Amino acid sequence: MAKSKLSSFESTIHVQRAIHRMTQQELADKVGVSRQTIMQLEKNKYNPSLLLAHDIASLFDVPIEELFIFKKIEEDR
Repeated sequence: MAKSKLSSFESTIHVQRAIHRMTQQELADKVGVSRQTIMQLEKNKYNPSLLLAHDIASLFDVPIEELFIFKKIEEDR
């Protein structure tokens, strides 16, 4: 039986990139990942490691919670 997810997140990385006038490639280069990883993060298709989330938050000088808005998923009962 597959485990159901308890939470999800929405990324606001694209907002911070716009504020800092940074491309996906520039951000990717600064944190050491591919542009595709940044693209997937921005589309909420990829769950970042805690280290990657920390590196991106540190780069933009914001708390992780500002970049990744976590939401609890309601269970159907």
